[in-house]
Order: sequence, then C-alpha cells, then structure tokens
Amino acid sequence: MDLHILDHRLRVTSISKSGLQNYTHPLIKLIFLRNRSRCKFFSLTETPENYTVVLDEEGFKELHPSEHLQVECSTWLPLNVVSNGNASSSSQAVGVTKIAKSVIAPLAEQHVSVFMLSTYQTDFILVREKDLSVVIHTLAEEFNIFQEVDGESVPVHCQDTCNGLQRNGKEAHHSTVHPVMIPKNQFCVMSLDPDTLPGIATTLIDVLFYSNSPKEDATVADDLECIKFFSFSLIDGYVSLVMDTEAQRQFPADLLFTSSSGELWRMVRIGGQPLGFDECGIVAQISQPLADSDISAYYISTFSFDHALVPEEDIASVTDMLQDQRKDAGC
Repeated sequence: MDLHILDHRLRVTSISKSGLQNYTHPLIKLIFLRNRSRCKFFSLTETPENYTVVLDEEGFKELHPSEHLQVECSTWLPLNVVSNGNASSSSQAVGVTKIAKSVIAPLAEQHVSVFMLSTYQTDFILVREKDLSVVIHTLAEEFNIFQEVDGESVPVHCQDTCNGLQRNGKEAHHSTVHPVMIPKNQFCVMSLDPDTLPGIATTLIDVLFYSNSPKEDATVADDLECIKFFSFSLIDGYVSLVMDTEAQRQFPADLLFTSSSGELWRMVRIGGQPLGFDECGIVAQISQPLADSDISAYYISTFSFDHALVPEEDIASVTDMLQDQRKDAGC
C-alpha cells in the first residue's frame, strides 16, 4: 500500500458556542465562497461543547484571535492511505477499520498522537509535523511513502529523513481506557456536489449556526439520549457531511448522496472529560477491536472528544466489546 503525506499544513482550533457570532462571516466565506479563499482543507464539526475547525494555513488566516478561539499549538500534517488501486470488496470493513492495524496501532506503540478525520471519500490521519520522522521510520516497512510537493508525489525514503533516529525514545504504554457514551441518534455519512452548495446554503447555515437542538432547557438526561453532532468538510474540492437523521430531513433529498446501501450509523463517543492532544492510543483503543471484528467504522476526532461511527446493526456487539474491554482493564 501507499502512504501519502499530503501538501497541507493544518491547525486544529475550537470556537466556543458563545463566541460563534464572532466567526460566522469567516466560516461562511470558507464554506460557500471557495473563490474568495485559497483554503484547500477545511473541516467544521459541531458538538455539544464547541465547534472544532481544522483548516490549512490559508484558512487559518481568516480566524482572528479572540478569547473565544482556542488553537492547538502544533502544526499537523494529513496522511492518506491508498491501496495501490486495488478496490476492497464491498463485504470488507471500510473507514478507519482498514488502517487500524497498519497505521494507527504502530503509531500508538511509538507514542505518536494522531487526530482522525474520516470523510465520505477517505480517512485522514493527522500527525504533528514534529513527529514526521518518527512516523516515516515507523511505517516505512509497511508502506511506500510519498510526500506531495507542489502537486507532485515524491518518494520518501526512511534513510533520507531518519538519520539514525531510534524511534522517539519513548516506551510504548497502555493508554487509559476512557469512558464511552452511545447516544441514540442515527447518523448518515453523505456527500454533495460542491457546485450545489448554494442550493443548501440557507439550510446549512440554519443547522450549523441557528439550530435550537439540543433545546436550551434540556436536562442532562436528555443530553445523554441524543447529542448535537454535525460535521462538514470541504477538502480539495470534495464535500463530506455527517449528520443525524433529524438534521438530514431538513435538506433537499435530491442534492445529498450516500452509499447505495443508504446505511445508518450509530455513534460511540469517547471520553468523560476533554481528552487533550498529548495522550497516545485513544484511536487505537477503539479502532483495533473493531478491526479484529471486521466492523466498519468512521472516526472523527474533535477538540474535546473523539467519535466513532459504526453500522447500526453492529451497535449491540460493539457495546458488548467495549464493556469487555473495560472489564479487562479493571474499570
């Protein structure tokens, strides 16, 4: 398989719910006015806590500093796995499950933090720029590694970057087994022709910026039943949307498209408290057991928590698997 280090230098940020009005103009520009910005990598995910915005350096220039904007200090690079043109069987697991053992687990063993962003089209594994040599050294035996430079894919050789590097000098360790929550929402993973974005502009703005769900008077118990989660990505001209079925009903059905099976997904939300960015192995903790069970999964990291989407028909077995994992860890 080939591993591509894409030509994007990314920042991971968070906009508070209370400060959203300060950023609606730049966000609308980044979503709808592609010709007004040189941003090529943009992702916005709403969770109950905040809005996570992942974007390249051109897009980051649009976000002015304020007390409502948190910025993770690192620069991140997106990795993408290409299976040498060999299409996977439709019966095989898709999403992050396919790269759990070959990418995510080895990086966790080498104490490399990853930030995952699954989209309708592909999966992006974000790693810190400072960890790139370790990443290449760790994955060179498994992958042909290429780095995109000015639109060209240039082969990367381990000896060119490592210079005798002995991994990162840190011992692998078992990560904390974090609590998980499984809300009752049903989710859809969808896409859209970017040229039809104006046709859903009003609805998208309403769902992202004006939605009253969850209701302001909702109780904690209500929040545990269903959570607000909506993800929009515009990356290299491709649009990806993740939304629950309630939000989906607000959009014109003829403009959104999904897989031929029209599969519905359930969410596993990882973390009882904000996870932070330095702990390693969080993604592997969920993705490896799913890969062992050949269960498809999409995975979306956010500024505070992580989220795995699994097929609805598999949610019972996933629940049992996670309970067993916690028992084994003595939780």
